[in-house]
Amino acid sequence: MVDILHRVGVISPSVDDVYAALTSVDKLAGWWASDTKGDADPGGVIEFRFTAGGFDMKVIDLQPGKRVVWEVVDGPEEWIGTEVIWDLKREDDYTIILFKHEGWKEPGEFMYHCSTKWASYLLSLKQLVETGTGAPDPHDVQISNWH
Repeated sequence: MVDILHRVGVISPSVDDVYAALTSVDKLAGWWASDTKGDADPGGVIEFRFTAGGFDMKVIDLQPGKRVVWEVVDGPEEWIGTEVIWDLKREDDYTIILFKHEGWKEPGEFMYHCSTKWASYLLSLKQLVETGTGAPDPHDVQISNWH
């Protein structure tokens, strides 16, 4: 198994600002996929629809101000059964996001693409919390012919 890992610092008054951006359907639509709907409570499923396809994430764990865990229950085969984990902590004026998309069966070109896209969306999340405006799909950076 292999994982996608990223660390991003968000300048915010509180870790709660970042936590809210990960646990509110409206805020998720503000930085990841404009077409987002569903239930962001534990056990609920959030549906993310992008120009190039979509994913359904089951909310596995919510620890306010500390952790968010989703399990991919629908989407590309490579994603099914993987988990997306957001660990949050406070350092100086930053909320540090330790991001992990874990459980990939093997590295491959699609994983490379997804790693880069995750990085761009993490910067969109940072932008949303810091400025009030993110860059969700379809307004995100297009990194290749896959979007």
